[in-house]
Amino acid sequence: MRRKIILLFLLISTLAACSMDKNEVKDSPLYEGRDLTIGVVGKIPDVRERNIDFKNIDLNDIRKGNLSSKYDAIFIMKEHLIEAARAPYAKIYKNSGIPFFFIESKKSHVPFIEAEIEYEAFPDTDSGEYASGYYHLSDDTEKSWGYGLYNDTVNEVNELRPKFRTV
Repeated sequence: MRRKIILLFLLISTLAACSMDKNEVKDSPLYEGRDLTIGVVGKIPDVRERNIDFKNIDLNDIRKGNLSSKYDAIFIMKEHLIEAARAPYAKIYKNSGIPFFFIESKKSHVPFIEAEIEYEAFPDTDSGEYASGYYHLSDDTEKSWGYGLYNDTVNEVNELRPKFRTV
């Protein structure tokens, strides 16, 4: 549970920025928890925190497994979402033991964890979420999160507004 809270705060901090007022970022709290290692499929986010180590990985690294021994979470960026939603990955997301965050997916986490659903065919959710998170805890417990952007606007710097939901 503590790991999930840390990762939720991390996601908010990582993708955080501010609207037009640069002081919003400067004045927002830094993540001060334990050191974290986040695998990123795509471009690594730019953050102020020094205790977060982002590692570039690719989808083949995810297929190899053993993610929980190397990473605290995985971010999959927009340009890799279609491939990341292919059937072989669904089982990995459910069995990896770490949270996955799908950045800029307008389709929630569902097409990623359901092998029979094609990403392009799944409808957009119109939820305003910028990032969707998924974490499989056990056979009967899974969590998902959605995060929207401040004013639903992608700016150079923008602050996330959490929209929590649990499956």
